[in-house]
Amino acid sequence: MVALIDTIENEVGPIEVAVYNIGTNVNFPIRETTARVFFKVWEMACFGGFLMGREAAKRMVPRGRGTILFTGATASVRGRPGYAAFASGKHGLRAVAQSMARELGPEGIHVAHVVIDGAIDTAWIRENFPDRAALKSQDGVLDPEAIAENYWLLHRQSRSAWTHELDLRPWIENW
Repeated sequence: MVALIDTIENEVGPIEVAVYNIGTNVNFPIRETTARVFFKVWEMACFGGFLMGREAAKRMVPRGRGTILFTGATASVRGRPGYAAFASGKHGLRAVAQSMARELGPEGIHVAHVVIDGAIDTAWIRENFPDRAALKSQDGVLDPEAIAENYWLLHRQSRSAWTHELDLRPWIENW
């Protein structure tokens, strides 16, 4: 992560917005969840976010500005059967985001956590969940452009009204 952030800063330019968005939504019944699976899911969902956030903060704080966004899921706020590893990683990522927001906010860094609750209109959803994808015509799946617009709005917010947590879901999602 250090090398990646260094490369971006040196070859592209100063990082103004950093987004940690990784999917680790795997279903393993607790009695079948190996220690290796649990750790790898937590490592990708939580530890990777910590590393990205830490490295972005190291570059942003001296400039006194920047936005760090973490993509969560419904599992960030509640667990479900078969999702102990996923929920622990997403719960942990949410806690990292909360801690970073409190620490870095006074330094001019906006840290926010975005709960994505629902299917996103992607090729993977269209191929694996055609019934769900068919709801696109009714705005029943999340539009990637609408998600991106919300992330951009978070970045553009005034410090006087920063959002820490935002839930995005299609209108039909049962939450």
